[in-house]
Amino acid sequence: MDRQQILDLYAWAPGICFRHPSKGTVQTAVVGAIHPPADGEVEVRGCEDCVIAIEDMRREEAARTGGRYEPGRIGEAAG
Repeated sequence: MDRQQILDLYAWAPGICFRHPSKGTVQTAVVGAIHPPADGEVEVRGCEDCVIAIEDMRREEAARTGGRYEPGRIGEAAG
């Protein structure tokens, strides 16, 4: 799959990227959740570059371990 095909697997909305907050509000997708003691569950959002970087890491890990790689499931794997 190419970059755009992978990005198309995610639901995008304006937000702040967890790794690039200085970019301000950009299109982001949910990449996980955190559970602060006082706030319940808070979504962690990533920009397009971060989603692609995480997908690359997931694909490399699957190849290294002989596991199955299925793009588009970052939030599921992290949450």
